[in-house]
Amino acid sequence: MAILLACGLVASLPPSVRADQQAEIAEGEYLARAGDCVACHTIPDGALFAGGLPMQSPFGTLYSSNITPDPETGIGKWSADDFYRTMHQGRFPDGGLIYPAMPFPSYTRVARKDCDAIYAYLRSVPPVRQPNRPNDLRFPFNNRSLILGWRTLFFQEGEYKPDPSKSAEWNRGAYLVEGLGHCAMCHSPINALGGSPESKAFQGGLIPMQNWYAPSLTSNKEAGLGEWTIEEITDLLRTGVSHRGAVYGPMAEVTFDSLQYLNDADVHAMAVYLKSLSEGSPPATEVSSIPAPESSLLLNFGETAYQTHCASCHAPDGRGMPPEYPPLAGNPSIQMQSAVNPIRMVLNGGFPPGTAGNPRPYGMPPFAQLLSDDEVAAVVTYIRAAWGNRGAPVSAREANRLRTAPLD
Repeated sequence: MAILLACGLVASLPPSVRADQQAEIAEGEYLARAGDCVACHTIPDGALFAGGLPMQSPFGTLYSSNITPDPETGIGKWSADDFYRTMHQGRFPDGGLIYPAMPFPSYTRVARKDCDAIYAYLRSVPPVRQPNRPNDLRFPFNNRSLILGWRTLFFQEGEYKPDPSKSAEWNRGAYLVEGLGHCAMCHSPINALGGSPESKAFQGGLIPMQNWYAPSLTSNKEAGLGEWTIEEITDLLRTGVSHRGAVYGPMAEVTFDSLQYLNDADVHAMAVYLKSLSEGSPPATEVSSIPAPESSLLLNFGETAYQTHCASCHAPDGRGMPPEYPPLAGNPSIQMQSAVNPIRMVLNGGFPPGTAGNPRPYGMPPFAQLLSDDEVAAVVTYIRAAWGNRGAPVSAREANRLRTAPLD
């Protein structure tokens, strides 16, 4: 991955760079990883931060920009003030509006000192002459002036203000999660305008065009961590696996590119804050949308499929063999309101990220070629309802729809 190319960069700086500059650049590199800048601004096997990554949206395709210090095609002519204004206000140096595919509603919370450090780091990476690719958005979304309306509804400018009633550690975690981590960008419901009211932050929702569900972080029924220990949360964030479960899909990329590189204190602080979001949240009971006789048939059919294909790893009683094979019994990710993620895992399989703490992750094989839509629906229904789980049944139609979903 391109992020690995940045390793050791600070150590290789010329002696002419003063120690205080080296320290600022090193801090900027760390913060750029905390913000997962590489995920959008580097294409696979491409030059670091040269941009050009296509990002699909309901409104068309956007392409990430070149943020290397090239003076013509990158940010080489930007000042530190220009960079801060971009992060803080969501505007280019000339005042032009930036599409909210860049998470400036979160980055506005980042302190000036940290923005300056990231700027210093980006100025230190090799410049790449690569012109930015024009966006391919449908009318009228290709009219940037429409962003003014979006900003009125969904953007509130301002750096993070610590909550004096909370601990310094909690506030550090909130700063990272709400700011550089921009976790709310995925873990909040997105409406037809492509935005999410602040009142619904972290309540979960489908990730547009990716066909993955980013679960609620405020509800223990979904991905809320109120009932997890701090150790279990830090394990999941840093390594991608814990005794409670594992990360897959887009979250696995976040762990691989970003979270595994954070220091112990910051991961612990994030865990403290994330746990607080859903402490005291009661479990909810799903209401089935499938008639009872069909549900009963699915459960019986699903139990047979589970014992045949799944029990050898996840155990007949669903307790799994954590952390290699996560438990399904009592696993909130199995019981969420949306069944998209477990259906996709059965169809496509997947791996947790390979991290320093889990360098050889155990994966799940795909079953799309082996199981019919009815069988997929049955086995997912079974694991969502067995062993005391409270997930609602799923239909063969849902399984069929996700067979053609992109694998990224």
